[in-house]
Amino acid sequence: MSKEELPKGYELSSEEPFMNEQQLEYFRQKILKWRQEICVGSAETINNLQETSEAESDFNDRASAELERSLELRTRDRERKLLSKIDAALKRINEGTYGYCEETGDPISLARLEARPIATLSIEAQERHEHKEKVYREVEC
Repeated sequence: MSKEELPKGYELSSEEPFMNEQQLEYFRQKILKWRQEICVGSAETINNLQETSEAESDFNDRASAELERSLELRTRDRERKLLSKIDAALKRINEGTYGYCEETGDPISLARLEARPIATLSIEAQERHEHKEKVYREVEC
């Protein structure tokens, strides 16, 4: 399905078959847009870092500028890691496995996918996973 085939104003509906062509195309477009926004943000960060490389004269100005650069770089690093998850979601769309829990094989709710399009676990499976992590951390301490 190409971008033009998605009806104008299309909205997800639980009334239609789960992960039909329109839903898959909807999520593909949503994920590609998210990916593009991250790439644009990264390019802007590079430009900002190149432009603001001159030393600030005031100590406080230098400290503020350094803090801003540090926060921006941390954000971009998180987004860089997110890109691999985005690419994995696109691969699952192409393979026809998108929208199904990796642990149980059950459908992931449309609301969860709308909020977190790269989700690989249903809410229930994610909660079990987080509970196991919490128990493991408590046992280590």
